[in-house]
Amino acid sequence: MNKQVGVLTAGGDSPGLNAVLRGIGKAAQEHFRMELIGFRDGFRGLMENRSMDLDEQALSGILTLGGTILGTSRDKPHRMLVGGKYMDMTDAIVENYRRNHLDVLVCIGGGGTQKNAYRLMQKGLNIITLPKTIDNDVVLTDVSFGFNTALGIATEAIDRLHSTAHSHHRIVLVEAMGHRAGWLALGAGVAGGADVILIPEIPYSVEKVAKAILSRNRGGKHFSIVAVAEGAISLEAAAASAKLDKKKRVQAKKKADSRRRLDSMLSDSMHGGNTLNLAHQLEALTRLESRVTILGYLQRGGTPSAYDRILATRLGTACAALIYEGVYGVMLAARGENAEPVPLDQVVGKIKTVPLDHPWIESARRVGTSLGD
Repeated sequence: MNKQVGVLTAGGDSPGLNAVLRGIGKAAQEHFRMELIGFRDGFRGLMENRSMDLDEQALSGILTLGGTILGTSRDKPHRMLVGGKYMDMTDAIVENYRRNHLDVLVCIGGGGTQKNAYRLMQKGLNIITLPKTIDNDVVLTDVSFGFNTALGIATEAIDRLHSTAHSHHRIVLVEAMGHRAGWLALGAGVAGGADVILIPEIPYSVEKVAKAILSRNRGGKHFSIVAVAEGAISLEAAAASAKLDKKKRVQAKKKADSRRRLDSMLSDSMHGGNTLNLAHQLEALTRLESRVTILGYLQRGGTPSAYDRILATRLGTACAALIYEGVYGVMLAARGENAEPVPLDQVVGKIKTVPLDHPWIESARRVGTSLGD
């Protein structure tokens, strides 16, 4: 009997989602003779049993499309808004898994999706996950698909902002996504020749950032580009965060709808490092006019890069092969040119941050880029 494969996309959208759906589907159907069903809007679609057949027609022409033909959401199986109340809908999801006679559920997403998939695995479901995030913060994989495309978008933005910063003799701050990991801001900053790069892993001194900008100004360079990760934090805010009582953190996390909301709460309440405030501080310290560009969801949209299309296709086809072999309870990671399964329990609850000795950091320092420390 042919295997029945369920698949869903969850969390924030990312370039390459359709490419990975195509890779799974075409390999599953044409090479391994499996049947594929896609659940709409993440875990909510599985809970509500809303689905579509991912047949040849559905998969045709989607390789270059941004977004996801299945739709997505940030709903969690164990805490889902139903009828105005948050409820644990795990049992309903398990029931629909069995009702559709699934042999495996493939969950495509970032860190939150890995956690949610692991919870379903603990309920006895056969699970495989694929790492998707523009933040590149999923552990045990060299890279997550979507990151390369977002990196190109952020780099192009910095390239374009150089001319206006130069023309108006301004400080231009460019905010890239990355609450807890600075891969995107760091990579785009290095590639785009930013003069200052600020990432969550390296708390910064506003005074040292201002000093670096003033040094450029005295040298005849009357503009500066500052690449900022949205989670970048000042030394003062980092110290305040460290003093937060652990119990209060737990209580705040329980009350927050998501970890992202918690991060936002902490940022709004204590970070001297949110980008708008930083711009005002730099203006006051340097007497130079500043402007802020927040890239936001621009980084998620549009056609995936060639690299991400290849990566998504590699992971998708390798996923189909794992299903055929009956290998479950794993995340499929990119390791060099290979796709390798890693135990899902080694992935959940962890974040891949930028190591302080990473070559990108070393290269940035060697070309004279300030990291604010």
